[in-house]
Amino acid sequence: MRSLTAILSAVAGSAAMFAASAGTPPGLSVTGAWARATPPGTTVAAVYLVIDNTAGETDRLLAISTDRAGSAEVHTIVHDGDLAMMRRVEPLHVGAGERIVLEPGGTHVMLMGLKSPLAEGQSLTLVMNFERAGVRRVEARVMAATSAPQAAGHHH
Repeated sequence: MRSLTAILSAVAGSAAMFAASAGTPPGLSVTGAWARATPPGTTVAAVYLVIDNTAGETDRLLAISTDRAGSAEVHTIVHDGDLAMMRRVEPLHVGAGERIVLEPGGTHVMLMGLKSPLAEGQSLTLVMNFERAGVRRVEARVMAATSAPQAAGHHH
């Protein structure tokens, strides 16, 4: 009986070591979320972040919300000659192995109907609902209104 217990213990230990060495499974991550502070009376703000999809399948961001605003949507800037317009992106596709960078002057999360100004040093929680990855809760730091964009990478 002792030999069987020893063998089972060794097998269980090997399986645990193998699982630990395999690292984190591929998936979807949202990092580097930030927003600029807003002046009193402002009802809109933008949030910037990076989405990395290391999974083997395309995913889609279906909905986004925060308790700090009436609504949140992904917007992109579209240029038509000299005119730049914001357009809603619904849903946001994130290809397998793709990195999507939401940054100033490009695609971003637009918060509309702010319930109070965003103050430097605060944070806000975004609830992002992905088709495959499910719900991701993301903390966005509020930076000084004069903050330069953070280097986050480029679209691939």
